Amino acid sequence: MATPLEALPVELVADVLSELDITSLITVSYLSRRLRAVASEPSLNPWRKPILRNLLNPSGEYEPALRHLSVRQTVPRHNWVEILTLGRAEYLLFEMTLPNLKDEEWEECFLRRFLPGWVKWKREGTWKAAFLKACLCRILRRVYHRSHSSCTAEEAWTHYIVLNRNGSANLLDASSRNYNPLTVFHEIKLQNNLAHLNYPRPCSCLVVEFKDVRIIALGVLSKPRSSFSINSNARLFLHPPGITKGEEEETVPSDAASEGSDASSHYALDAPVTVRHPLDQSVINSSEARNPKDVYRELTHPLPSRCHARYPFYTPGGEDKRWLGTEELEEGGRQWVGPMLITAQLIGTQTKEPASDGPPLQDLDLLVGPGRSQYASLSWADLAVIAPWLELGQKVNGIGLGH
Repeated sequence: MATPLEALPVELVADVLSELDITSLITVSYLSRRLRAVASEPSLNPWRKPILRNLLNPSGEYEPALRHLSVRQTVPRHNWVEILTLGRAEYLLFEMTLPNLKDEEWEECFLRRFLPGWVKWKREGTWKAAFLKACLCRILRRVYHRSHSSCTAEEAWTHYIVLNRNGSANLLDASSRNYNPLTVFHEIKLQNNLAHLNYPRPCSCLVVEFKDVRIIALGVLSKPRSSFSINSNARLFLHPPGITKGEEEETVPSDAASEGSDASSHYALDAPVTVRHPLDQSVINSSEARNPKDVYRELTHPLPSRCHARYPFYTPGGEDKRWLGTEELEEGGRQWVGPMLITAQLIGTQTKEPASDGPPLQDLDLLVGPGRSQYASLSWADLAVIAPWLELGQKVNGIGLGH
């Protein structure tokens, strides 16, 4: 005897509905009052899984039904926080019908998608106005426009950060039209008598990737004769204290690790588990903090891409290359010497396509090739969010020692 629909638990019905595609779910949600009630209940939310399957589709193709989903009254409003956070910029700009959200929801969308330094585009007004005017017209359109052309009308100067070996850091800028981190870092190497190391290119590392921008660090790896030239903050920036590559992937030699991994990337559909944020450097260095999850939390504002979903923890899959080898074999036994340059690169449609004969997602592959010539400004607030465990002796705006 068949079980009537009314006798099934609503949780079970919601789980079944979440396996449908968006088009089918729209149809089913209007078949009966019970199905409509289950589909429109925010605590059950069967829409989340099919929406995330679209947004996390590696091909970048979305179902046509997603385009005008905002007109459906059976879709809980909080789904739009993830859609506006994870959706492609050009899709949100030119194809999607945007919903009516509360001001705090627009703020959440802004903070989860963009670097905190980009709040400067808000200026005055509500968060809705900020997202619609500043984000869509200035930021998302700027991301789309800057990633497809060399126009710099929206941001004439690009800011970047240099970590010095004495524990201080400088916030510097360069003309956006001529900014090239390879050229800038070559000048830094000349000034610090390091031009003969890693010639003709420095070592570049992908730190973390977000939806519209990725953070890249350029430095010099060497085996110094003394500890005088070692930049301890450079290593701390890439390797948070207490966090290791872990046992998720098989340990490989540093030479093999530099070639990347074929392991598939894992990105859970469930919401990330957040744990306590580090409050003090002494907590990180304390012998009582044996479990890194008691000290750090997974970054959610802004939300990293799926290839760095567990940041600052190690994310298996082959694209998190902050660790090359393990423990003593990290960086092939070499150490970071001299200054390290940190910059933010805009992500376009061709940015992640292999462009060099070297290892993917490191060194020249990050900086040379199509879609790799557009950069955004980096601020102190951005650095504090990306590396809250990093303690700087001085923060200097511009060149100089800060005296």
